[in-house]
This record gives sequence, C-alpha cells and structure tokens, in this order.
Amino acid sequence: MTRIKKFLAENPFSVLLLALPLTFAGQWLGWSAIAIFVLAAIGIIPLAAYIGEATDNLASYTSPRVGALLNATLGNAAELIITITAVQAGLLELVKASITGSIIGNLLLVLGFAMIFGGVKHGIQTFNKRNASRNAILLVLAVVTLIVPSVFSQSIAEVNNGNVEVLSIGVAVIMLALYGLGLFDASHSKEGPLSHALPKTDAPNWSIWQAIGILALSTLGVIWLSETLVQLAEAVIKGFGVSEFFLGIILVPLIGNVAEHLVAVQMALKNKMDLSTEIAISSSLQIALFVAPLLVFISLALGHPLQIIFNRFELLALLTAVVISALVSADGESTWLEGVGLLAVYLIFGLAFFLLP
Repeated sequence: MTRIKKFLAENPFSVLLLALPLTFAGQWLGWSAIAIFVLAAIGIIPLAAYIGEATDNLASYTSPRVGALLNATLGNAAELIITITAVQAGLLELVKASITGSIIGNLLLVLGFAMIFGGVKHGIQTFNKRNASRNAILLVLAVVTLIVPSVFSQSIAEVNNGNVEVLSIGVAVIMLALYGLGLFDASHSKEGPLSHALPKTDAPNWSIWQAIGILALSTLGVIWLSETLVQLAEAVIKGFGVSEFFLGIILVPLIGNVAEHLVAVQMALKNKMDLSTEIAISSSLQIALFVAPLLVFISLALGHPLQIIFNRFELLALLTAVVISALVSADGESTWLEGVGLLAVYLIFGLAFFLLP
C-alpha cells in the first residue's frame, strides 16, 4: 500500500489510466458515444504525461544537444497524434482550430494559472527580462508566419486558387527552416525557448529501456484513443450542441496538454517562474513552427491537403494572446492579478467560441 501511495504521489495522473479499460469496455458493450468520448479523452491525459516524463528521462541520458532535440520534437507528441488522426478523417477545421487553441491556451490559460498560483504563494515573482523580451519577439515572428497566408490567400485565390496551396506549402517550408535554426540555437544555449527540459532532480528515475518502453506503449495508447475520439467527434458535436471549431480550439488542446500545463504551474509554485514561462512559450513556438507546417505535409500524404489559412476569429485570438502575454512579461515580473487577467481573456474567448454557430 505504501508503494502504491508513493507511486500515485509521484504520478498524480496515473489513476486516470483506469479510463483505458473502461473505454475498451464501453466500445465492446456499446455504451453511448459521449460516454466513450469522455473516457477516451480522460485516458489520453495520463498517457501524454508519461510521454513527457519518458522524453525528459531519455534526454537525461543524452548530451544537452540531443536532449534539447528530444524535448523539442516530442514536446507535443500527444496533440500531434490527435491532429494527424483528425487530418486522416478529413476534420481539417478541427485541426486548424486546435493549432490556434494550443497557442492561446499556453499563452493565456497556462501562464495565467502559473502566475495566479505562484503569485498567491510567493507574491511578486521575477524572471529573466532579457529572455522574456527575446521570446516575445520569437512569438510575434511565429504568429506572423501563420497570419500572412491567411491575409493574402483571398486575393491570391481570386487570380489562381492553386497558388494558395503553393503559398501554404512555401510558408510551411520556411517555418520548418526557422524551427531548425531554433533547434540549432537551443543546442548551444541552455536558455533557449525550444529547450525547456525539466531539471534532472525532477526527472523520473527510470532506466533508458524503461523510458523507451513507456514511451512506445504510451504512444500506441494515444494513437488508439485518438482514433476513438475522432470516430466519435461527429456524434459528440451533435450530442453536446457544440461546433467542430469549439471542439478543436478548446477541448483538443486541453486533452493533449494537461500534463504539461500542470508542470508549468508546479514550477511557479516552486518559485521557478523562468522555467514556467519557458514551458508555456516554447510549447507555443513548437506548435506554430513545427506542428502546424508538419501537418501541412502530412495532410498532403494523407490526401486531405491542409492549408495554413485561419479565419478572422482565430487571427484575432492569436494576435491578442501574443500581445497580452508579451506586455505582461515585458517587465520580468508577474503577480497573481496579472494571471487573473490572462485567464479572464481566455475565458472570454472560450465563451465567444462556444457561442459561434
């Protein structure tokens, strides 16, 4: 019993693994689509946490450069798997909404909660002002790469609709190149926004083969549950009365990133606000510069071309999230009230997205 308590204390999401057999039982026994969808969503949360822990553990066995590459590549593995499954099913609006939702979720929801909990416990918290400024610039650049195709696509389509696809692919190539340069910088800098590995004292004490095994099993589990989610998405949309857009922009990012969100809050509670902000910002950069362009090429291979073109609501949310988070972090200090402000903006967006037809 003591070992079980210790295991649950070190892995608080592990109890949610009970959702896996319940999901299988629900499919076998013919439970309602909504019940199975909820169970599958819950089941992804601990598996995403294990993917993150296994990645951090593997990184501790490698050089700093390889470790940075592992964290940068697998940092959003769970969400990438979900979106690839959605692309395969042709749910492109859900995929694009999840890209937007992940970015605004990290910049508003995660940073908001981190500042609230850290501020309540420690008062005014400080972090590296220079890094905050540099990260804000990178965020603006990353979001601009998403905005430009959206703004120019309509005018380009009036002349030749095929050129819109060319623009999307070209932008995707440039974004991946920028991401590669970011990884190069991260491999030479311990403070790079694409290398937010946890301190080794916080890493799980697994052997390298245990980490590989857990990473493989967790990935397979996420693939299975993602297929379940996507298959039931239409039934859930009708059952809950929500849109595919809302499902993608709010629910999918939350499902895939809950574990990482908790880590950011934990770091704030430990008064490690530098690391907390790095986690939120680096995850946003990875989504914008790696996941989004990678999905463009994967979608081509799957026969469902995805264009980097977002609607005006998504563009407004992206711009607002980047500007507000940059302003809040510009002075290198954070308070619980600033966190409340970030969270309030996220809730306003969530309500607006829910009410969209």
